[in-house]
Amino acid sequence: MTSAGRYGERFFSPEDAGEGDRVDLAAATFDDTTLARLRQLGAGPGWRCLDVGAGTGTVARRLLREAGVSEVLAVDRDVRFLAAYPTPGLTVRQADVTADDFPPGRFDLVHARFVLMHLPSPERMIATLGRLLAPGGVLVVGDAVDLTTADAPDTPYTLVMRAMWRGLRDSIGTDVSRVPRYPEMLRAAGLRSVAAEIHVPPLVPGSAISRFWAQTLDRTRSTMIATGLVDDALVDEAVRHLDSPECADLPPGMLTAWGRSPL
Repeated sequence: MTSAGRYGERFFSPEDAGEGDRVDLAAATFDDTTLARLRQLGAGPGWRCLDVGAGTGTVARRLLREAGVSEVLAVDRDVRFLAAYPTPGLTVRQADVTADDFPPGRFDLVHARFVLMHLPSPERMIATLGRLLAPGGVLVVGDAVDLTTADAPDTPYTLVMRAMWRGLRDSIGTDVSRVPRYPEMLRAAGLRSVAAEIHVPPLVPGSAISRFWAQTLDRTRSTMIATGLVDDALVDEAVRHLDSPECADLPPGMLTAWGRSPL
């Protein structure tokens, strides 16, 4: 968190028109990958689950409906999207994930996706979430990994994405440079059987991920321009590029890392 605020305040507020739809575009892109990993890790009947920063609740509801877990506690700082779709077995709680007020040792699964990268200390949050696991429970954390580094070709899209990451870091503290260290952080928190994987969806005109990034670039335009690296015209060109058949760029991938609490 910086003096300018944090995620959901200056940028990406749930009160912004269409914000729930933007979040659902990311869910449409990544939910299948996330659910497959959670089920491979054992999520199923009898499991008690905590979904941190649950957003619109797509993962939480699919855990109940498809994996057949017993219960999901879905937590977010703003629960208007979660509360809009009541589901048997789903408990919604409005809370700040940086607060240490959850009972330890209760959950078989703790999941946090696209949350830690916005926090000032992902190490501290991983340690906090790890303490909530029951013996043998699994912590799964996922966040964006940047594929628009200096080694990538310069296109309107890559130039604007670099400006976006810098602008978000400077304004609300979002920092994706720490994400590749998540396995190390899980081990430091005392978890075992630590592993990780990366999923990179293709940027295809009209796809959910292309629309997600087009909307995200529009919403972060002011902070990108404030970096001095881009201007309005280049942002507009990048948004058009995302819907062009000439687009052959890589979007940010999703790194998912996990570890188990010792028995």
